[in-house]
Amino acid sequence: MDPSAAVDRLWPDRGARVIPLSGGITNHNFKVEVHGQAFVLRMGGAKTSMLGIDRQAEHQASLRAAEVGVGPEVAGFFEDEGWLVTRFIDGRPISPEAMRKPQTIRRVATALRRFHDAAPIPGRFDAHAVVELYHHEALEQGIEIPDAYGAAHAMSSRIRHARGPQPQVPCHNDLLNANFLDDGEIRIVDWEYAGMGDRFFDLANFSVNHEFGADEDQVLLTAYFGEAGVEGLASLAMMKFMSDFREAMWGVLQSGISELDFDFHGYAARHFDRLAAHASAMRVE
Repeated sequence: MDPSAAVDRLWPDRGARVIPLSGGITNHNFKVEVHGQAFVLRMGGAKTSMLGIDRQAEHQASLRAAEVGVGPEVAGFFEDEGWLVTRFIDGRPISPEAMRKPQTIRRVATALRRFHDAAPIPGRFDAHAVVELYHHEALEQGIEIPDAYGAAHAMSSRIRHARGPQPQVPCHNDLLNANFLDDGEIRIVDWEYAGMGDRFFDLANFSVNHEFGADEDQVLLTAYFGEAGVEGLASLAMMKFMSDFREAMWGVLQSGISELDFDFHGYAARHFDRLAAHASAMRVE
């Protein structure tokens, strides 16, 4: 995607320097340097509304995250074009290995709790509904559904019944390693899947994306809640399954709609394999 039209409109005749940012598998991202200031221009990818992304909700979530000191400052939003402009955070990435250290886990737990305790944001994120949405959209696009979907969906229904209704709090819902930066504070970027949801999905999504084991999960829940009880650990395990189910079906749908050069089939297969491992290790009443 050519960012020149966006740059010309946002910073006309300012001599902006544009640098593509790598790592995104949904959108196109660019660092824009203008007169000593640096911004990130996010240009939405193709057909992202099929992924459940609401750009207005993303904008409001980004504002809330900045308000509570977790996300970058929002510098501009152009809803019709799907462009979001934020201040560039001059922070360092946090490697998965560093993220598994207890002190880092505690810092992330504090940042997540700060956002979860913030004022409500627009939008809703229900992992059980999201996988069904992706399944429906994939069928509409003529995309082949993996055989593993049936058993995974049955387990999703069992988990939803076992856990029952959950309190709704502002959640990020996409806590991949690439979405964290450290500039002295833990910063979280990319709020396009944010909405009111289940805090345990965020905690599980963070855990599973960083390959936490039992010890790291104990640290995470203790840092977040003050203790890691049996019920909390069980909820975390169930939502780890839902996190990988969501990622698997996201990959299935993206394989048929994305314009980006990425192995979405392989991405989906890896997550189906991982959720099968979760299912064999957990107990759902």
